[in-house]
Amino acid sequence: MLEGAFRDEWGRVLASLVGFLGDFDKAEEAAQEAFAIAAERWPTSGVPANPGAWLVTTARNRAIDRIRRERTLSEKIHLLPVPEASMDELDDTVIKDERLELIFTCCHPALPLEGQVALTLRALGGLETAEIAQAFLVSEETMKRRLTRAKTKIKATGIPFTVPDPHLLPDRLDAVLAVVYLIYNEGYRGRVDLAAEAIRLGQVLATLMPDEPEAHGVLALMMLHHARRHARFSGEDLVLLDDQDRSLWDMHQIAAGRAVLDRAIALDGRGAYVVQAVIASLQTRERIDWPRVAEMYRRLVDLTGSPVVELNRAVAVAQAGDPAAALRAVDRLDLDRYLYFHSTRGELLRRLGRDDEAKAAYGRALDLATSTPERRFLTRRLEEL
Repeated sequence: MLEGAFRDEWGRVLASLVGFLGDFDKAEEAAQEAFAIAAERWPTSGVPANPGAWLVTTARNRAIDRIRRERTLSEKIHLLPVPEASMDELDDTVIKDERLELIFTCCHPALPLEGQVALTLRALGGLETAEIAQAFLVSEETMKRRLTRAKTKIKATGIPFTVPDPHLLPDRLDAVLAVVYLIYNEGYRGRVDLAAEAIRLGQVLATLMPDEPEAHGVLALMMLHHARRHARFSGEDLVLLDDQDRSLWDMHQIAAGRAVLDRAIALDGRGAYVVQAVIASLQTRERIDWPRVAEMYRRLVDLTGSPVVELNRAVAVAQAGDPAAALRAVDRLDLDRYLYFHSTRGELLRRLGRDDEAKAAYGRALDLATSTPERRFLTRRLEEL
């Protein structure tokens, strides 16, 4: 019960405290104290009707107590808008939800990307430092230093706790969406809990920015990909889309993802995440319309100019029935260090009956592969040839 409240309320409580105190470390200390008190009291007294308000109230009062204990009350108490809070004054209808301000603070471009990711997971997701370290395969001490550096930079450079002005918002929102999707992609490579956390962050963002189509687009994209996670592997073997067992797909999540996508489209969404979500939705249809998928990838190339997207478009062209045209498109790309460039060439050459060239391409891909599923898949393809 407490764990559920922690996951649901941590980001909101911490955001309220950061806005109240103007200090990440003090806010975290106060929030942790409030949750510790809840862990002690709630099992016997029951969860309050407004757990978020209870936690914010308790945390604010603990923060004020801490300031008094540090004997800096005379200097700092005049900066605090509420000398002491009570449940009569603070409930869910009057506590401002400042999570959006917190998201933009965590993803400020002045912070290094690794710091943005770590701080977002800690501050908005409530993940422990050890959990974040494990997810990114670094030591807990390394992750602790990343978080400390990010918080220190926020304080030292005066990064504002605010939603950017309208003229800055599009670029800053792109950065926030990129961080959330990067977190998802880390989880999509096998750490499912991290992928689920990214989806939860996406839901928070879409709730806080209901009229931003790209916020809905990135959420829909993650949900549609995540719905197929159990079918992507068979033991340690990677399973391609055409070979996946659709009974393992989460059809409820696919329907939910499509509903989110419909909202993005209704908002006239035409950005990169909305287009990617349309592609993901098409790929979950019983009969995939590959020419339309290829057209969506063409639009995505126009938006991003990415050679990797062009490579994906070529795959769709091949699936639509023209592997020769797909190979011509692939051979124009400069992606020699990219594993999937060579595995895609290998597949196209195999389909065209050019087995010796296909072996060479698969061999090059195998040289670049690092994960066990990728190596097993490529080795199997070579054995088949």
